[in-house]
Amino acid sequence: MRTTLTIDDDLAGLLKRRARELGIPFKEAVNRTIRAGLGEAAKTRRGAAPRTIPHSFGFRPGVDLDKLGQLADELEAEAFASSAEGSRDPTRRQRSRSRA
Repeated sequence: MRTTLTIDDDLAGLLKRRARELGIPFKEAVNRTIRAGLGEAAKTRRGAAPRTIPHSFGFRPGVDLDKLGQLADELEAEAFASSAEGSRDPTRRQRSRSRA
């Protein structure tokens, strides 16, 4: 098949050098390179496609699953705020040390 192909200058230079090294026409160097590249791509895709197994997480009716990320963010912010307050309050540190 005859087609027009635009090749970047750096790749064209590499292909021309390869053709000279192997003593083959430029067209054959391009074809071999494409075949080699497609062969590698085909080898990597030979494995079976991964299977996705659905799982019911057992959330109760009325739990808005779209809000779980928001809930996690709020809990993380509360934990951070309470730890920041504890590091600023010297009496809180003393109380926790005296309990230990």
